[in-house]
Amino acid sequence: MELPQLDRETLCQWSTLSYPGLVKELCALFIGSELIPKDDLNDLIDRAFSRFRHREVVHLSRLRNGLNVLELWHGVTYAFKDLSLSCTTQFLQYFLEKREKHVTVVVGTSGDTGSAAIESVQGAKNVDIIVLLPKGHCTKIQELQMTTVLKENVHVFGVEGNSDELDEPIKTVFADVAFVKKHNLMSLNSINWSRVLVQMAHHFFAYFQCTPSLDTHPLPLVEVVVPTGAAGNFAALPGAALPLPLQPSSRKLSWLLA
Repeated sequence: MELPQLDRETLCQWSTLSYPGLVKELCALFIGSELIPKDDLNDLIDRAFSRFRHREVVHLSRLRNGLNVLELWHGVTYAFKDLSLSCTTQFLQYFLEKREKHVTVVVGTSGDTGSAAIESVQGAKNVDIIVLLPKGHCTKIQELQMTTVLKENVHVFGVEGNSDELDEPIKTVFADVAFVKKHNLMSLNSINWSRVLVQMAHHFFAYFQCTPSLDTHPLPLVEVVVPTGAAGNFAALPGAALPLPLQPSSRKLSWLLA
């Protein structure tokens, strides 16, 4: 897949957009109108963010000494994965409804993926979700978020072992192609293109918030500290392809901008 190139004029136009507005523009670069018409795409993204507690969906907090923190915890489950999974499942349900199909989602979790995935599909008529919860390895609030959802399409099972260990039987299941096709199985894990696509907007939004003007040449450099693991930091790739001057930091602590 060839990544699109953005000129400075486009960046200047995007710099005034809200976070949902940036998500819409970025998604439209990769999701053609033949797949999802632009008006439908915008409606799906608005629906995905409708339950976030902050009116901006995400928020940049300015701290001392030029340190800024991008708040990604304003979703229903307080996990940053609410942002990407809420959009991913809206796209999924859009295609399922058009094709009159049903899928069963199988998820292994260390806590945040399971609760965010459940929240995003609970009550959906064309999706059942099975979550494997590693007993004793999640926080109490995450466990309650998963085990107190009383929807017919949500199925949570406590299992022995940690999240890495429970990934093994899930991999074995998905290696059985015939079984997967027979039962229309899929997963909503941390490593999927839709998640990376939506999380690109974090970097654009934060960069525009931290940069007072895009009229300078070259554009000002911004240092970004991104949480690592499960390919989440791949969302920084647009800094190389969609010209944002982002400097990855070795301080892999949290989503910070300095």
